[in-house]
Amino acid sequence: MKIAIIGYGRMGKTIERLALAHGDVITCRIDQDNQEEFDSEAFRSSDAAIEFTTPSTARQNVLRCIEAGLPVVCGSTGWTAALPEVQNICREKGGSLLWASNFSIGVNIFMAINRKLASIMNFFPEYSPRMVETHHIHKLDHPSGTAVTLAQEIVADTDRIKCWAEPDGNHKLPADTLPIEHIRQGEVPGIHTITWDSAADDITITHSAKNRDGFAKGAVLAAHWLAGHPGVHTIREMLSDITPDFN
Repeated sequence: MKIAIIGYGRMGKTIERLALAHGDVITCRIDQDNQEEFDSEAFRSSDAAIEFTTPSTARQNVLRCIEAGLPVVCGSTGWTAALPEVQNICREKGGSLLWASNFSIGVNIFMAINRKLASIMNFFPEYSPRMVETHHIHKLDHPSGTAVTLAQEIVADTDRIKCWAEPDGNHKLPADTLPIEHIRQGEVPGIHTITWDSAADDITITHSAKNRDGFAKGAVLAAHWLAGHPGVHTIREMLSDITPDFN
């Protein structure tokens, strides 16, 4: 498969290494200093693009892929307010887009466990949830896109939890609000911990990434899958082809 990489930082380089090991060909590596590559024949000849950049550049990058007729896998977070608009443009133009807050297969298994646990806890009001997410100091957005997705799943599956918020240290959050604390520390790839607390005990689930390989492997897998699935998709759809338990 011929893959264009958009964003050639730590994630882009990891994606390149794993895609090459998979037998794929990297057609171009587009970063902030060579934007003209979007107009190149190498870019247009690609089978798919994988985009991991910043909140301020992701929207335009994805739109340029759609305009070029190139299926695009996007893992950039912090720009999701614009995502519905971009998804609609993708549908109108007959493009292919798969955005996810996290492409790690392990994280998405963790998300499936989170959904199941939240649905069980809906019947046990003595438990209250909280979340802590830890990432490297270079991560610009907080809480992380993964934390937001996990929180949205808890809100959807637990009637008494209506929303999420980041504690400010000065005010206690309402009982119907899931607190998300963010920590930025060293070069930590990503740790997400959800605790359901009661007077009698705690139940805690944690996903801890050891490196960026899990995210990159999932993104390469998504690029291969998306090339055969036109339209706007989610990683849950992709993983449901492997096991229906992700539905």
